[in-house]
Amino acid sequence: SRILPEEDMTYMLDGTPVDIVLNPLGVPSRMNVGQILETHLGWAAKVLGFQAVTPVFDGATEAEVLETIDEANRDVESRVRHFEETGENPGHPDDLLARIPFGGKVQLHDGRTGEPFHQKTTVGYMYILKLHHLVDDKIHARATGPYSLITQQPLGGKARTGGQRFGEMEVWALEGYGAAYVLQELLTVKSDDVEGRTKIYDSMVKGTNTLEAGMPVVFDVLCHEIRGLGMNITLEKQHQDGGSLL
Repeated sequence: SRILPEEDMTYMLDGTPVDIVLNPLGVPSRMNVGQILETHLGWAAKVLGFQAVTPVFDGATEAEVLETIDEANRDVESRVRHFEETGENPGHPDDLLARIPFGGKVQLHDGRTGEPFHQKTTVGYMYILKLHHLVDDKIHARATGPYSLITQQPLGGKARTGGQRFGEMEVWALEGYGAAYVLQELLTVKSDDVEGRTKIYDSMVKGTNTLEAGMPVVFDVLCHEIRGLGMNITLEKQHQDGGSLL
């Protein structure tokens, strides 16, 4: 995320800058289609000058959204005609320019270069609320600490002096950069490789830089789970000469 000055933000054809730019990939993964509907209806409500109160999980249908947009456009057209005929102020000055496109998308321009973007963008009004989560309350680090009795992995959470969770997406990120040794360290000696933890601590004390990763305990837990289903797993250890030992 970046905080930019107003003159560098993307802007509409009438020069109105956009306050917040969100990545559209954040909508389908969270299944939050209501965010798009709120954006469209928020613009229509701004033009019509009303505040909508809707029950939870029983919002407006697609037909109602289109009808509201059409009604807002008709309202702006009538105000413009009234202004042309009588010369009286029809309302807020920005309402005269606030014609809503039927598709809900407008042409935006880059605030730094002035060039238009290749595709139109969904623009509207929606509520953005601040969550009371501050870095000062959440920052936490640990060298060693308590481990889970079953998986031998570090516990989670600041209250339990836990470690930092390294999930699937974080693993994918390091895989994308080819950081094999960092991944090996994170998923073995920094996690649930008990023997490897002892060895790497010993190497640090002696001043040597060696990493000997062994078998993670969570793999043994997986084997026990599978044996509980009535299936047995036998491991093979392969020697450098090509032979195998059961």
